[in-house]
Amino acid sequence: MSLGCVAMHARVRVDGQLAFNSAGLILKAALAGRGLAYLPEDLARPHITSGELERVLKDWCGPFPGYHLYYPSRRQASPAFALLVDALRHRR
Repeated sequence: MSLGCVAMHARVRVDGQLAFNSAGLILKAALAGRGLAYLPEDLARPHITSGELERVLKDWCGPFPGYHLYYPSRRQASPAFALLVDALRHRR
């Protein structure tokens, strides 16, 4: 999986700033021409393919190597957490 930077084709002047904590809202704002969006490529790809969005700053959007999990190994983990760690460790 890689992260992609996308923007609307049209030039739009936007007053003020927008801040979101949801990728869905970020995508919706980009599709409405509200500015640049930093989104997971899988979410933006259909809109890039259709021409609604375009990739920008491609050199700055390298591949995403995956998630990392940090946890204290010396503490006793709950059975549910131990299963999660084991599943992530063996996932390809």
